[in-house]
Amino acid sequence: MKEVERIVNLIFNRFTETLKNDGRIEIRGFVSFIIKNYGSYNGRNPKTRERIKVAARKFPFLKVGKDLKNRVNSMK
Repeated sequence: MKEVERIVNLIFNRFTETLKNDGRIEIRGFVSFIIKNYGSYNGRNPKTRERIKVAARKFPFLKVGKDLKNRVNSMK
């Protein structure tokens, strides 16, 4: 079991490093991961209504593969 855990952690660490470097991960027919960059903007603190500067961010984005989507939609 320890070997499986080590391998899974290795895969997740590699995925994380790839996405940190703005790479793309695709498991064909299943899912793909990319990073979406969102620029900074002026917002408001909802509690105090004070204007604040929201920093630029990166978010992982998951897109379901066509094959998986078709399989799920064909289930009854």
